[in-house]
Order: sequence, then structure tokens, then C-alpha cells
Amino acid sequence: MTGKAPYTAHEIALWLKNWAATGDEDESEDLTNLKMQKLLYFAQGRYLARYGTPLFSDRIEAWQHGPVVPDVYREMKYQPSKLAPSDDYDFGRLDKRTQSFLVGIWNSYGQYSAWKLRDMTHQHGPWSRYFDPGKRGVEIPQAAIKEYFAGPEA
Repeated sequence: MTGKAPYTAHEIALWLKNWAATGDEDESEDLTNLKMQKLLYFAQGRYLARYGTPLFSDRIEAWQHGPVVPDVYREMKYQPSKLAPSDDYDFGRLDKRTQSFLVGIWNSYGQYSAWKLRDMTHQHGPWSRYFDPGKRGVEIPQAAIKEYFAGPEA
């Protein structure tokens, strides 16, 4: 993949968590670990397709319930306070282009439940191509994600 990722998945997840908290109360409560994983996947895929470089450098793996960023998964599972919304969060941590891009991701996918997003990712070529129930930690290559999201099926 060409180009360096401007952010970590943790930074993107933190932004999304805080963005969700600025909206409808039901939306922020609905931002579970499962939903966050799918939002990160869609954000990475759309970013790769649009800009040709990754949004974040963290690996995405094919797990039973869809694509997962393992580091963010563990943070949200074992230390949820690390990704808790903050009253004084500075949205300016991300550049304006990325913020605008992520608002578009939220507007496109934030309305769906975690399980609906899970089902959507199960229909995607990259996850189904790399998921193997007999293996753990199989990475979905950025090139495969980019190819899928740049194609007509996305």
C-alpha cells in the first residue's frame, strides 16, 4: 500500500465515540465494540478507495463476526474508559478533511445496528475471502480492502 496512514485506529475510534456522543443519546449508547469494529472497517475501506492510502495503519483481521481491529477491540473490551466520550474532547485532533470524511461514514453507517453492520460485512468479499473458522488472527490485507471498496460492488 502506498502512503503512510495519518492516524491510528485508536484515534479514529476515539473521534467516532465522541462524535456519536454529540448526537442523539440512543446513538452514543448504541456504539458498542461490535459496531465500532464495523465502522472502522468501512472507514478504512472507503478511505483507501477514495484517497489511495490507509486511514490508519492498524491491521484488520477476519474474525467470526466480521472484520476487527484487534487493538481497539481489546481496548474497548478490557479498558472501555480509554475510549469513553469526553466533555472536553478536541475534534481538531484530526484534520478537517478526515473529520468531514468521518462525518460521512457516520451518516452512512452510524444509523445501523451492530448486527446489521456485521451482516453487511459478511457479504463483503474481503471478509469472506480471508475468514477461516479454523484459524485465528488472519489479516485482511489493505490491498484486498481497497480493491473491494474501489470496485462496483461496494
